[in-house]
Amino acid sequence: MRLGIILVTGPVMVFTLVGGFLGQAVAREDVYRYLRIFEDVVSLIADNYVEEVELEQVMNGALRGLSNGLDSDSAYLSPEDVRRIETGEPLPVGHLGVEVLSQFYVRIISVRDNSPASKAGLLPGDYIRAIDNRTTRLLSTIEGERLLRGEPGSSVELSLIRGNTSEPYDITLVRKILSEVAVSTRMLSPGIGYVRVPALETGTGTQIEEAVSALEREGATQLIVDVRNTAGDSYEAGITAARLFVQSGILLRRAEHGDRRITIEASAGAATINTPLVMLINGGTAHAAELFAAGLQGSGRADIIGERSAGRTSLQRLVTLPGGTGLWLSWARYLQGSGDPIHGTGIKPTVEVNAPVAELGEPLPTGDVILERALEHLRTRIVASQNRRVAQLVRAPA
Repeated sequence: MRLGIILVTGPVMVFTLVGGFLGQAVAREDVYRYLRIFEDVVSLIADNYVEEVELEQVMNGALRGLSNGLDSDSAYLSPEDVRRIETGEPLPVGHLGVEVLSQFYVRIISVRDNSPASKAGLLPGDYIRAIDNRTTRLLSTIEGERLLRGEPGSSVELSLIRGNTSEPYDITLVRKILSEVAVSTRMLSPGIGYVRVPALETGTGTQIEEAVSALEREGATQLIVDVRNTAGDSYEAGITAARLFVQSGILLRRAEHGDRRITIEASAGAATINTPLVMLINGGTAHAAELFAAGLQGSGRADIIGERSAGRTSLQRLVTLPGGTGLWLSWARYLQGSGDPIHGTGIKPTVEVNAPVAELGEPLPTGDVILERALEHLRTRIVASQNRRVAQLVRAPA
């Protein structure tokens, strides 16, 4: 029997080992092939370009292109940026109130409530073509964020593009220290309470619990939770917020290097809010707010109303390189509980509503079509629920 097992398993093990080595050899050969092409291209540029070539500049451009080809969040960093990250050097406190990413130019992801950018009418999706006359075409997200920050009271000139605008719109904004933002509430109509969550940070979950309790004391039986233009990178705060509303099941998943998958589940002990709700999102809903929305939508806990979200749910870490440079490299991404992606695609609303957009420099449209559609959705749901109860009473025996 032992001999038989050896005779059967031996060839399988040999085949597996040889196959693995061959697979690695083929992959390594592919890498070598591209490295040889890269070496040829550098040599051709050095020998044939019309002007004398600064080799360091060419190589830095190639390394930037290599990292930019991965995704909008990964970047090749200068020694100065590496030093700032390693030492935890804070950015200047003067802020415009925008979250950005590198996508052709520096692109605005979200705009914070009551910030200089919000008051100037800037919107998610606007491109910043230049910052103080410096083009953003080759800037990383980290470089763009640093240029936008400065001393409170200092001014910065932005050259903006929105939609199909052919000519950029130039505007000067003054940086300021942004005040702390907190969860706010109000009653919109009898039985319907509104919760605005402008940021997801440590402690936001407690604020949401307190806000909902206050609305319920005022008679709210339905909720509208608004995370439009809510960003920030405290992913744990987004997960904590989702757990407040969901009793059980898978909320999200996280994909890491090497096909590793981590499941993030609801916690029955944390689910303290049972009130029916809808959630509002738009193109400025990003990062932690997308985890909050995806957890509620995937569990069937809430209908999502508005526009597709930003699709920014990746995690980065610093990898240092010889010479002091480094890679800011995406190493993980959050997925919906179903396994469908969020990063790069965004969350598709249950009910899509496209808000009107004005041209740059023009006043923003009055009214809030997304909020109005949410109110209509809730009122329809309330009437349907009342009709079902009436029908049950009619059918009930005397």
